[in-house]
Amino acid sequence: MGQKNPQEQRSVRSSIKGPLLFSAFWAVVAFFAVLIFASGGSAKTPRFDLAFTGAGIAFIVTLVIAAMLSLTHKDNAPHLGEGSGVNLTSKNSEDGEESSH
Repeated sequence: MGQKNPQEQRSVRSSIKGPLLFSAFWAVVAFFAVLIFASGGSAKTPRFDLAFTGAGIAFIVTLVIAAMLSLTHKDNAPHLGEGSGVNLTSKNSEDGEESSH
């Protein structure tokens, strides 16, 4: 792994707090969704067992997906930010001719 300056703070995306909060949010959403829909109506008892199972599955799946996405992240090379960019107009082309598209 690369060496970082100790004064640099880690961004939320590269730290562990962001993926954990993201996974916890979807776990809570899954908990309430399963609790409401698995009960089958207000006359029946709530199914907390299914709600906790659904929340656990949602937490683990979203955490694994967030970890896989953060592992595949690669910063752009510094030389890509240099230069004048793309020639957006045909008037300034190198050959001096206007091209028709």
